[in-house]
Amino acid sequence: MSELPEYIDGVVNLSGSDREIEKALKDHQSKPVFLPESDLDFKQIRSSFAIALHMHQPLIPAGGHDLQTAEMISNLKYMMDNQGFGDNHNAPVFHWCYKRMGDFIPQLVDGGKQPRVMLEYSGTLLHGLRQMGLHDVLDILKTITCNSHYRRYVEWLGCPWGHAVAPSTPTQDYRLQVKAWQHHFAALFGLEALTRVRGFSPSEMALPNHPDVAYEFVKTLKDCGYQWVLIQEHSVEEPATGQGPQLKHFPHRLVCTNSAGKTISIIAILKTQGSDTKLVAQMQPYYEAKGLTRLKVAGKEVPPLVTQIADGENGGVMMNEFPSKFFEVMNECSGSPSPAINVTEYLEHLFASGITEKDLPALQPILQKRIWDRFKPGAGPEKMAKLIEELKKEDGRFHMEGGSWTNDISWVKGYDDVLSAMEKTSSLFHEKVISKNIPTDEHRYRNALFHLLSSQTSCYRYWGQGLWTDYGQEICRRTRDILTYDF
Repeated sequence: MSELPEYIDGVVNLSGSDREIEKALKDHQSKPVFLPESDLDFKQIRSSFAIALHMHQPLIPAGGHDLQTAEMISNLKYMMDNQGFGDNHNAPVFHWCYKRMGDFIPQLVDGGKQPRVMLEYSGTLLHGLRQMGLHDVLDILKTITCNSHYRRYVEWLGCPWGHAVAPSTPTQDYRLQVKAWQHHFAALFGLEALTRVRGFSPSEMALPNHPDVAYEFVKTLKDCGYQWVLIQEHSVEEPATGQGPQLKHFPHRLVCTNSAGKTISIIAILKTQGSDTKLVAQMQPYYEAKGLTRLKVAGKEVPPLVTQIADGENGGVMMNEFPSKFFEVMNECSGSPSPAINVTEYLEHLFASGITEKDLPALQPILQKRIWDRFKPGAGPEKMAKLIEELKKEDGRFHMEGGSWTNDISWVKGYDDVLSAMEKTSSLFHEKVISKNIPTDEHRYRNALFHLLSSQTSCYRYWGQGLWTDYGQEICRRTRDILTYDF
């Protein structure tokens, strides 16, 4: 497989190689990633657990004093350069957090242990690290990603390049986000490494629950070659009852039907409990797994899987307590009845045991039962929109803004300033670029795409007001200028 350049004409490689990527993924999608080299006896273990580390830093227009002319830099660089403000003194520790798995995994493996970890790094972070000259991080990550001696212990998860939240990002742009990350990852670690990325981690664990948006979300993942998605247990429901999932430590099928009556599904792995870095920092999934025993599914007994994800750098517990606890647990669980296992490795063992995807219980995004109780699939988007408005009037708690790790935060309400600017920018991008079929390997396309995807970072909405909102609006303005004058 030919390799992709990381930068082209000074812009990070986010587009232009769809055919090469699609071919590589198609050629490898039926081949198991971890099963041939797995050192676990799936038939004998009692239970298992998986942890994922989410890493992200946004790009901000802060490389200078004038907001409108400041260079787009990583927030990490801003922290490094201004360590006297707020929590910026954590920047050197963050740097260490981004690279430390590259040290931890070889130490454990070379010591005869069986560690596991899943990694998810946003594209804006990966670009920022390179832009800052922190090549040590990318080099050591490449070792555990590509070196055949270590890569079986590490699973990368795909994500939106710019850390965009699916419920409030235009569906056509979300597809661009997903494809851009695949381009960037392949350019950094190689096409072969990309073919081993089978799972997807949505930013903020935010799952769309509007039937049409949820359908497009899953279709994007499937079209881009993903086999499973990590979701928060509180963002889904059982179709028959509308209640939360009962079998929390076993894979499900996320089934999404749109207003036109089309249905699509993808394997879903439940992240249980809330988003608390303490759960991963103190390796709670291992201790939970130790208390579980094998499940009987489709006439077969299989080990349950406890899965958690947390920020890999944020908070004192992740910065300070996690390393020693990670070593302690990986030493203890190796060879035990409750070992660490990465999700794709678990699924490959599960299906090799005779379980099929059809045997997995079904789930759908939250609150959809209320729609399907009163809506005939295929009746169309207009009738669905009318029904949704009726349901909102009947119950003020009913919403179609998705579910995430924290359901007390809406990704739509209260962010009108940012969303309106983002939506205008998105509309202009599709008017000037997509509708005119501008080649995706052109410099001006990549440059406009880079700014568009950067503007959709969740941080600009999460904070809701102040400087972060100004950052988001400024990047949108720059994107519109590029679209106005370059096309």
